[in-house]
Amino acid sequence: MSDDRLPYRTWRAPRRRAVKSTLGNAGSCWLGITVTLVLGSAILALPGNAADIGSLSGLTFPLEILGVSLAACLLPSRVFPIFRIAVTVLLALILFLKLADIGTGLAFQRPFNPYLDLKILMDGWNLLSGSIGRVEAAAVVASTLAIWLLIAVSLYRSLASFRKLPSAVSNVLAVTMSIGLLAGASISSMGGLRLPVSADMAPYLANRASMIRQSVADLTAFEQEIRSDPLRDLPVDGRFSSLNGKDVVVIFIESYGRSAVEHANYADRVRARLQEMERSISSVGLEARSGWLTSPTVAGLSWLAHGALLSGLWTDNQGRYDRMVASQRPTLNALFRDAGWHTSAVMPAITMDWPASNYFGYDTVRDAAGLGYRGKPFNWVTMPDQYTLAAFERLDRPPGHPPIMAEIALISSHAPWTPVPTLVDWESVGDGRIFDSQTESGDPPSVVWSDPARVRGQYLASIDHVLEMLASYIPRHSSNTLFIVLGDHQPAAIVTGEGASRDVPMHIIGPPALLDQISDWGWSSGMIPSTELPPLRMDLFREKFVRSFSDFE
Repeated sequence: MSDDRLPYRTWRAPRRRAVKSTLGNAGSCWLGITVTLVLGSAILALPGNAADIGSLSGLTFPLEILGVSLAACLLPSRVFPIFRIAVTVLLALILFLKLADIGTGLAFQRPFNPYLDLKILMDGWNLLSGSIGRVEAAAVVASTLAIWLLIAVSLYRSLASFRKLPSAVSNVLAVTMSIGLLAGASISSMGGLRLPVSADMAPYLANRASMIRQSVADLTAFEQEIRSDPLRDLPVDGRFSSLNGKDVVVIFIESYGRSAVEHANYADRVRARLQEMERSISSVGLEARSGWLTSPTVAGLSWLAHGALLSGLWTDNQGRYDRMVASQRPTLNALFRDAGWHTSAVMPAITMDWPASNYFGYDTVRDAAGLGYRGKPFNWVTMPDQYTLAAFERLDRPPGHPPIMAEIALISSHAPWTPVPTLVDWESVGDGRIFDSQTESGDPPSVVWSDPARVRGQYLASIDHVLEMLASYIPRHSSNTLFIVLGDHQPAAIVTGEGASRDVPMHIIGPPALLDQISDWGWSSGMIPSTELPPLRMDLFREKFVRSFSDFE
């Protein structure tokens, strides 16, 4: 090697490194800008409805991301750090809201309300873990949170790339973004031409803010509804006079909705079971009148339905329910208690403290522990409904008991609908351990819920079982009793299909002379309500029932 070549090589090596470094930095900048454009566009274009995910027909390019890019290029250096944080927080918030929309849409068939729904996150967890298993549910939640956090961090880091471009390149990028922004905003609606672009971020956030304002105003108006009780001035004398000496048993069937009676997937089997039930009660001299109620909830949050039926208030969200239980509004249970009935709540799904029970006016609360079940649970379902009713008869209706008004929540038809119990001899129910072998039968929830057809089949089997069990139970314990049997809400859309009503069946079962008290309701005779019957909103039942079975003359 000659000495005269050494300076050339020494000079060329740093130059190559500088070129490579420049190219590497440029590549890193463009990669970061691409990440910002892709993630920002994906967040803003993400549908809030799970049914729309995977469909390209409504997919649009959000123009706001061009505005973000333009601002990132042009803002002064002292302002950019604040802008970077604000954009990251805003897009992360929108992503959270849209993921929450998808979750509440799947669970409750409605969008997420930040003002009302933060309190029900634990209930959403219970629904998810009960459907697919705790481990699987934890994996879903953890994965979702990790992905959300990763996206937020990636956005924050990628936004810095706009400030690393050379000034000339940054100016060209700003001009390009400006042209794209102006073109998208103007050409998309020019002369009837529709391009797949949108600018929905502001309307989306405005809609969510409006939802919060409406919720606040609604709760204010609800306070007046609480005070305007149509039964407030009715005297105690004569209340429930037609029911003197009778037990009144209100039975909620979990997820028993109108679709179970009318949907093509379920109607044949459920109607056949209802007809069998009608023959069964007829054999002991009972009759039934059936109609439709509109539930304030769907797919979950059963306590909203209980609250509406018993308080006479439209408790269609958690905020209203919380205000209701903090009020002095007397429930149907409390009205019976004040008229001389012993009141009882039989709640096999309650496994923790239940402060709201103080509001309803129960003399006795029998939760999962208080029912004395010693068998194994059916996944989320703490005990089979047959045991619940057997325990109710043993604990609350022994021979010589005083008249009782009971509210019972049956849960064997609660998701995940596996395993489905089977009837045993009533005399063999005992402490429930007879059901242990049934708790280990069938596929686990993770297997069932991987196939929508299996989910629908298991749902049908669970409703069929509950109705079969009631057809056996009611005739055995019908002496001096009026039974009110109803669904709490429709199941999720995976069972009913999109667009199903919120109606549920109600069956009032008792001696013919007693049912004459509701002859003016126009309800169907028997266990199958006519499709032509108009539904009664669930909160209106309380007043209608009290007036029909009382004498205030």
